[in-house]
Amino acid sequence: MRELWQEQLAGGLAEMALTVSPAQQALLLDYLQLLQKWNQAFNLTAVRDPKIMVSRQLLDSLSIHSLLRGERVLDVGSGAGLPGIPLAIIDPERRFTLIDTNGKKTRFMRQVKLELGLENIQVEQTRVETYEARYSFRTIVSRAFSSLPLMLELTRHLLSEEGCWLAMKGVVPMQEIDALKNTLRIHVHALQVPGEAGQRHAVELCPAA
Repeated sequence: MRELWQEQLAGGLAEMALTVSPAQQALLLDYLQLLQKWNQAFNLTAVRDPKIMVSRQLLDSLSIHSLLRGERVLDVGSGAGLPGIPLAIIDPERRFTLIDTNGKKTRFMRQVKLELGLENIQVEQTRVETYEARYSFRTIVSRAFSSLPLMLELTRHLLSEEGCWLAMKGVVPMQEIDALKNTLRIHVHALQVPGEAGQRHAVELCPAA
């Protein structure tokens, strides 16, 4: 299976015009193997078909890389580490904080950090609305975490003055966007994820100047 994953990953990265070193690609596949192994005992993710794991979990996570801002990124409701861990693997210069309330999922993320030697991630088991960080974040990302208004409400205290939120969605959530458009600068980015037929978008929300 790893050979198939390697082929899918290399092809997908080339199609997305992402430059990822062979060592980083190996780490991405190591992460996927750990995720598959842990998923047999714990319900970390609903994706269990190995043939779609590269596109659904790795390439999908990496599709927002060009939209990240600043040195520090907060991944809210990270679950099994998506999109934070794949992004941290290919972007070791940034520091990623991964938050989730689920103990099994945070234990998994800490194990990934240990086994893959990912010094640029920090895992927190807590509710984001009560999380008190020593610093603010230029980018706050989420993948299937909540509605846009709720995401903003729960994380506003963690966003830096020049920061923006980045919410990964399927179809464009126009009703949620309409509820916020008078108070924020909002940009919708269509994401191209090789191997994924469904729509993928990133909604970027920045406080109005």
